[in-house]
Amino acid sequence: MKALHFGAGNIGRGFIGKLLADAGIQLTFADVNQVVLDALNARHEYPVHVVGEQAQVEIVKGVNAVNSTSDDIIPLIAEVDIVTTAVGPQILERIAGGIAKGLAKRSDNGNTRPLNIIACENMVRGTTQLKGHVMKALPEQYHAFVDAHVGFVDSAVDRIVPPSEAGTTDPLEVTVETFSEWIVDKTQFKGDLPAIPGMELTDNLMAFVERKLFTLNTGHAITAYLGQLAGHQTIRDAILDEKVRAVVKGAMEESGAVLIKRYDFDAEKHAAYIQKILGRFENPYLKDDVERVGRQPLRKLSAGDRLIKPTLGTLEYGLPHANLVTGIAAAMHYRSDQDPQAQELVGLLNSKGVKATLAQVSGLEENSDVVADVVKAFDAMA
Repeated sequence: MKALHFGAGNIGRGFIGKLLADAGIQLTFADVNQVVLDALNARHEYPVHVVGEQAQVEIVKGVNAVNSTSDDIIPLIAEVDIVTTAVGPQILERIAGGIAKGLAKRSDNGNTRPLNIIACENMVRGTTQLKGHVMKALPEQYHAFVDAHVGFVDSAVDRIVPPSEAGTTDPLEVTVETFSEWIVDKTQFKGDLPAIPGMELTDNLMAFVERKLFTLNTGHAITAYLGQLAGHQTIRDAILDEKVRAVVKGAMEESGAVLIKRYDFDAEKHAAYIQKILGRFENPYLKDDVERVGRQPLRKLSAGDRLIKPTLGTLEYGLPHANLVTGIAAAMHYRSDQDPQAQELVGLLNSKGVKATLAQVSGLEENSDVVADVVKAFDAMA
C-alpha cells in the first residue's frame, strides 16, 4: 500500500505520517520546505519524541519526499492508494489543483483501484471542503471517474504537537504527546476499509468531531486567551492558574451539556473525558506557548468554530454559557505581533467597537443578549 501525505510539518511527521509509516505503508511526504524535503530524502527516517510518563524516542523509517508545488505529485496521485493532508485549513485550496491533475492522470492511465483522500485538519469536515476545491479545479470530463473510484473521507484528529524546542539542530525532530485520536467516517470510503493501527472507523463522525471541537479545541483556546491576559507564557502555566482553570473547565462543561443533549453522550464518561483533557494541558513535557495556541482569533471566533458553535448549542437547548462568554471575551483581547488575524482583529475593534466586530466575525445577532454579555465581560477584562 502506498500513501502521499501533504504537509511535512510537526503534525504531518509526528502524527498522521507516523501512523501511516508505522502501519508499513510506503509513504511520500509533499511539502514546500526544502530543508525538510532534503533531509527526508537524504535520511529516509526521522525521530519522534513521544513525551509523557513513558517518554520514548521512536524512529519513523522508509519515507521520502517531493515538493508539493512540483509536477512530481501528479504521477504519485495517479498511483497511490491513500492521500492524506495536515497542511492547515487555509492551505487546502492551494493543494487542490495539484490533486486534480493527479486524479486526471489516474483516469487517463485507466487506474480504477480505489483511492481514498483524507484531510486531517483541525476543522469540521475538512475533506468535504477539500473535495469542493478539487472538483472545481478538475475538468468535468473526469468527474464521473472520481465519483466512481475516489473516496473523500472526513476525519477528526486529536494530538497536541508543540513546535520544536529552541536549540534543536535537527529539522526532522518532532515532539508529540502520548495521546492521539484519528477517527474517520467509514461510510465515505471507496473499496475495502483500511486496517491502520491508530485509525478508528465510525459511522457517526459528527459526534466525535464536535466532541473534540467543543472540548479539546474550546478548552485549549480559552486556556490560551485567558493565559495571555493573566501574563502566562505556556498552556501548562495557564491551566495551573486556578482562576483560568475554573473558567476553562466550566466552559468545557457547558459545551459538554450541549453534546450530551445532541448525541446522548454518557454524562459520566464525558466528565472523565474533560478531566483527561485538562491533564493533557498540564503535561510538563509539552512546552506549548499561549500565543501560538491562540493565533488566528478570527477563525476561532467564526460561527462554525470552537467558541461560537458550542455557544450557539447552549442557546439552542436553553443551557448556561457564562464561561463560554468569558472565553469569547478573552479571545477578543488576544494580541500578537506575529499573527495577521490578531492585527486585523485590533483594526476591527478600533474602527467598529466590540459589539459590531463580534457580530461581524461570529455571525451572532448584534443586539442579542449573548453579544451584550460578551461586551460586558470584555469591558471588565479591559
